[in-house]
Amino acid sequence: MDFDFTLKEHAFRQEVRAWLQAHLPRDLQLGSFAFSRADREHVDRLRAWQRTLYEGGWVGLNWPVKYGGCGASIVEQIIFYEELARVQAPPPVNRGGLSMLGPTLMAHGTEAQIRRFLPRILTAEELWCQGFSEPNAGSDLANLQCRAERQGDYFAVTGQKAWTSLAHVADWGFFLVRTDPGAPRHKGITFLLVDMRSPGISVKPLRQMTGEAEFNEVFLDNVRVPAANVVGEVNRGWDVAITTLAYERDVLTFMRNISLRMAVDRLVQLAKNRKRDGGRAADDPVLRQKLVTLLIQEKCLQLNGYRSLTRLIKGGAPGPEGSTSKLCWSQVDQELAELATEILGPASQITEGARAADEGQWAYNCLLARASTIRAGTSEILRNILGERVLGLPKD
Repeated sequence: MDFDFTLKEHAFRQEVRAWLQAHLPRDLQLGSFAFSRADREHVDRLRAWQRTLYEGGWVGLNWPVKYGGCGASIVEQIIFYEELARVQAPPPVNRGGLSMLGPTLMAHGTEAQIRRFLPRILTAEELWCQGFSEPNAGSDLANLQCRAERQGDYFAVTGQKAWTSLAHVADWGFFLVRTDPGAPRHKGITFLLVDMRSPGISVKPLRQMTGEAEFNEVFLDNVRVPAANVVGEVNRGWDVAITTLAYERDVLTFMRNISLRMAVDRLVQLAKNRKRDGGRAADDPVLRQKLVTLLIQEKCLQLNGYRSLTRLIKGGAPGPEGSTSKLCWSQVDQELAELATEILGPASQITEGARAADEGQWAYNCLLARASTIRAGTSEILRNILGERVLGLPKD
């Protein structure tokens, strides 16, 4: 098996590298290591950065040309993500729209929906949030209760969504709603595109242990959504959602793994520079063994990502195997944070000032990592997916 890139792909990497060196603003570096979208002003700055990337021809690289993309290969898309991570640059802020909704509309959307929404996803003119999870339907998504009743050319939507990232700044959201309460759990669900400025929508930020509020509760009170905003068929939204989640598992997994790789490299450098018992932290044999274990685990994640990439290159579609990477990434991300805390000691709590390692990014990351086994699919649910859909084990 050949893990190297072709000469053409190496040339593409050099092209990306040169462009980033010329265009990346200094104040946006460190973005792929620890990066918040809680502040509206910061999000607007990131919108401008995505617009710059778009004008440079780097957004929607692997989207088909007919949908406004560049028609590049998925390998070139991954190379671009790798180079973003290498220089600690933030990825496009509209990643839910680019990596999840965009491919979903290409597969299930109408021509009118494609023409209306895809161009504005690429430029970040319209930011998207994902309205799937609810207070009683997070890990058990099929238990969602947010209802939509047909009223002529509209649906009246009433209910609540939770843990909705970017809802406080999003222009639009893609929501799952129940349109047939009497149908079986996975039936009677519809996939809707909702204007977040619609009357009846209220957004309440949820403050995290980091002190920030990047995700939110969303309340919908008789919100009118045009029937033309249904993606796919009414009452068959679960099939559409599976497409969306599959792309979340595979494409976004590459971004997570690349950022993780950079964080591990930074941790190794931190251990080399940090004094401990008269020497370097990296000279402690126990800490050194933990660092090596992280490096091995990160390499395994990279190779598993390449395996998924190989399947995509051969014309396959993202499948449930993508849950493997998310499950393992969650564990490694938390182990990384714990080891950083061990290396820094009490200084791991310092977020500002001269004694804050890496400008306080480790203190932030150590808090943020506690949610890694919950966000984007809990580890328990991912194990169920792998057991049932990959190993063929019976359901509980």
